[in-house]
Amino acid sequence: MKDLMGMMKAAGEMKGKMEAMQAELADLVVEGRSGGGMVVVSLSGKGDLKGLKIDPSLFKEDDVDVLEDLIIAAHADAKAKSEAEMQRKMSEVTAGLPIPPGMKFPF
Repeated sequence: MKDLMGMMKAAGEMKGKMEAMQAELADLVVEGRSGGGMVVVSLSGKGDLKGLKIDPSLFKEDDVDVLEDLIIAAHADAKAKSEAEMQRKMSEVTAGLPIPPGMKFPF
């Protein structure tokens, strides 16, 4: 019974930490780059697109396919950084709790 009470207390503390972490993630902006910085995509910590910068030299008719590929690559880079930051923050919040492997947060 004592363990159950301890787990309930830890879960309550984790809830507060999760809410704080989600607020931090809402303010977080990560940048993904491709083409040596010629394309830069900015995403929020939740993965929402916040900005897109494209070097003007890429606006040539014959470079459209390259530009499209660079945008996709920059987005993938930013998304990976956002997910890594979310996992890092999540591991701080859940440290010490017996959470089953593979369980995804937030619920």
